[in-house]
Amino acid sequence: MKITGNLVDGKILEPATSEFIDVTNPADSEQFVGRVPAMTAEDIHAVYEAAVTGARTWRETGVLARGEILRAAAAKVRDESDALALLIVHEMGKTLAEARVEVTKTADFFDYYAGQARLPYGELLADARPGTYARVIHEPLGVVLLITPWNDPLLTPARKMGPALLAGNAVIIKPATAAPLIVLELARIFNEVGLPAGVLGTVTGRGSDIGDTLLENKALRAVSFTGSTSVGLELQKQLAGRPVRVQTEMGGKNAIAVLADADIAVAAKEIVSAAFAQAGQRCTATSRVVVVQEVATQLTAAIREQMGALKIGAGDAEGVTLGPVVSTAAREEIFEHIQRALGESAELLEGGAHAPEGALDRGAFVSPTLLKVTRDQAIWREEVFGPVLGILEVDDEQEAVDAVNDSVYGLAAGVFTNDLGAAERFITQAETGLVSVNHPTTGWDVHHPFGGFGYSGSPFKEQGLDALQFYTRTKTVAVRAL
Repeated sequence: MKITGNLVDGKILEPATSEFIDVTNPADSEQFVGRVPAMTAEDIHAVYEAAVTGARTWRETGVLARGEILRAAAAKVRDESDALALLIVHEMGKTLAEARVEVTKTADFFDYYAGQARLPYGELLADARPGTYARVIHEPLGVVLLITPWNDPLLTPARKMGPALLAGNAVIIKPATAAPLIVLELARIFNEVGLPAGVLGTVTGRGSDIGDTLLENKALRAVSFTGSTSVGLELQKQLAGRPVRVQTEMGGKNAIAVLADADIAVAAKEIVSAAFAQAGQRCTATSRVVVVQEVATQLTAAIREQMGALKIGAGDAEGVTLGPVVSTAAREEIFEHIQRALGESAELLEGGAHAPEGALDRGAFVSPTLLKVTRDQAIWREEVFGPVLGILEVDDEQEAVDAVNDSVYGLAAGVFTNDLGAAERFITQAETGLVSVNHPTTGWDVHHPFGGFGYSGSPFKEQGLDALQFYTRTKTVAVRAL
C-alpha cells in the first residue's frame, strides 16, 4: 500500500501527521490502494503561504513559458498513461477502457490550453480624448482553490488546472477523499516538468475538518467546485459577501427525448451508453428517457436488449463494460432510491436493488436498473448518481420537451429525431446548458464550453475559451502620450 505525501512549496512532503485516509478498491473493499495524509489547519496555512509566493512568480512568468509547462505535463501524462489509468481503475472503479479515455482527455486539456498561449490577448480601444488610446488587459486573480470530485478524478482537475495555470494563477487543489491518489500523481508530474515552487499545492483531508480553513484564508481569490448541489450551495453561502469568485458544477437529472421518427436502434444504443457507462456516475449521465407512446414499446425492448449485453465486474477484468460504483455506501444509497421508487409504484423492467448475480460480495456492484416511471415519483426528480434509468411515456413532441424541462437541474439534454424542425425546436426550448441531437448527453470535448443552468451550476462555464474568463480579471487602461 502506497503512502503518498502532498505537494507543498515545490516539495513532495513526507506525511507529518498520524492521521491518514485509506483508499480502497470499490471492486473489492479489502484491497487497499493507498493512503494519504489527513491534513490539519496548520498544514493548510503552509500551503497558502507557498501559494502567495508562487502566484507572484507565476504571474511574472511569460504566458509562452506557462504554456510550455502545460505542454510538458501533457506529454508526461501520455508517457505514464498505463500506470495512471490503472490507478484510476483501482481507486475509483472505472473500467480500464474508461480510465484510458480519461487519461487521454487529461493530456488533451493541457495541450489545448498550452495552445491558447499563442492566441492574441487583450484589446485596443478607441478613446475620444486627444492623444489617448485605451486598452483592455486580462490579469490572473492570484490564488485559486479547486475542489474536485471522485467520479472523474483526473479529468476534472485537468479541466480546471489548465485554464487556471495558463492565466497565471497559483492553484491549490483539494481532491475528493474517495479518490485522491491520482491528483497527487498529477501534482508530482507538474513538479517534475518544472512548475515553480508554490504555483501548485495539494491538500488531502476530510472536508468537515479542513473545509472552513481552506475557505477562510485572506489570500483566496476564487473557488471552482465540482460536486453535489447541496455542498455547492453551502459553499456559495459561506463565501457570500467576500471578494471571492465562485464557480460551481453541481448535480443533474439529464434527460433524452425520443420522438416517433427516431432511429430506435441508434437511440437505444446511445441511451444505454450514456446511462450505464462509468456505472452511471457521470454528471452528464442520462437518468431519464422521455419517449412518445407510439414507439415506447419498441424503444423499451431495444434498451433492455442493449442492457443485457453489459458485462459487470472489476474494471481491470477482461471484457468488463460496467464496473462498481465508488463505494459500498454509494451502493446502499442507490438501493434506497430504487426501493423508494418501487414503493411509489414505479415498474421494474430490469435490475433492482441488489448486486448483479455472481458479483463479489466485497465489491460495490449495482445491477443496471431500468424503471418505468411517472412524473410524480421522487426518482423522476432526485439525482441518483448510479446505473439507474427511468423511462416515461408521453403523447407528443411538446409533452416530451415539457417533461425534459421538468427539473430544477439543467445540465444536459438530448433528442433523437430525424426531423430537423423538431431538432431545432428542442434546441431552442431545452432548459439545459448542453443539448445533443442524435447523440448521448455525455461526450463533450475539451474545447466545448461546459456547464449547466439552474441548480446544475453557476454562470461561469468550464472548458473552451470561456473557462479563461473565470480565472482572469479585466483591467481597462487609458494612456495619453505627452
